[in-house]
Amino acid sequence: MIVTVSYLYADTRRLRQVFILDSIEQVERRECPADKKIKHRMLIFLSKMGDNMIEMRGLSRSFGNTRVVDNLNLTINEGEVFGFLGPNGAGKTTTVRMLACLIRPTDGTALINGLNIRNEKEAMRIRREIGLLTESPGLYDTLSAQRNLEFYARLYDVPEVKRNERIEHYLKMMGLWEKRKEPVGGFSKGMKQKMAIARCLIHEPKVLFLDEPTSGLDPEASRIVRDFILELKGEGRTIFLCTHNLDEADRICDRIAIMKGAILGVDTPSRLKNDLYGRSISIQLMEVTPELVEKVQALGFIKNLSVSGNTLTMSVGAPEQANPALVRVLVSMGADVQFVYENKHSLEEVYFKVTGAAK
Repeated sequence: MIVTVSYLYADTRRLRQVFILDSIEQVERRECPADKKIKHRMLIFLSKMGDNMIEMRGLSRSFGNTRVVDNLNLTINEGEVFGFLGPNGAGKTTTVRMLACLIRPTDGTALINGLNIRNEKEAMRIRREIGLLTESPGLYDTLSAQRNLEFYARLYDVPEVKRNERIEHYLKMMGLWEKRKEPVGGFSKGMKQKMAIARCLIHEPKVLFLDEPTSGLDPEASRIVRDFILELKGEGRTIFLCTHNLDEADRICDRIAIMKGAILGVDTPSRLKNDLYGRSISIQLMEVTPELVEKVQALGFIKNLSVSGNTLTMSVGAPEQANPALVRVLVSMGADVQFVYENKHSLEEVYFKVTGAAK
């Protein structure tokens, strides 16, 4: 369960924190930030992600003597955007192919909305109920954009009235309505990618497996796809996103897993960053003196203090509480504070540190 906790201050400010917890009781046991200005203990808003939509249990796959996917144990919630990251050859596509019932696992199994991928009858239902965007668009070049979507809508038994509505909706959303009569064989790579996204959505599946959905798209089209993914999440769809675009994953994924044959790390992007690097702040002053550095070093909540020119950099547990106290101390010492900011680490840094350590 993903829980957003808001702390309400007397001056109407809010501090929002996001936790992944097992139960509401865990939320109730969490303490507020140490701040006397908090008016209410906490306000709880649940971004409730219902039951498990995808559950992997020891999922593994070998090709000959090569273990490509090894013992995956993951649970992905209904309504979650889950990022699946890893280098080429890490087993991401093989994992998606197993979950989509295109190949059988060597060991272990997985459930998709309660259906077992190893059960042949249930596997047939899974294939009908998911949307799959693969590396290749999966389109018929000689058919027009409209006829391609009609073909796939018929395969999924979409009623005729809804079929026409959805075709128009998705083609307009992707900016292809004016091209609906043209054969897709003449489309650019980006246009084919848009068509492939429309194809995998035409039957409105609850679970979407998207492999590089913004590949080949220009910045404007990429933004449309990202916004649409978040819109689908708001409708309660579960999205399993394979991507090499780390900035994209950082912005839209609730959690991410970094994979290299096996899972190397899984959590929210922010918690992965904090777990690997901790949190630190930098304070730029008009002037830094040895006496000031000595007094700051003596503060109990400051660690790993370093000085570069007129900038102090230090590790702190919670900048939200440390920054005001530290600024008060510096001002009381006669220091002129110019800037205070938290040092941010990118998901790219996390990715390379985790995958590099696995070499």
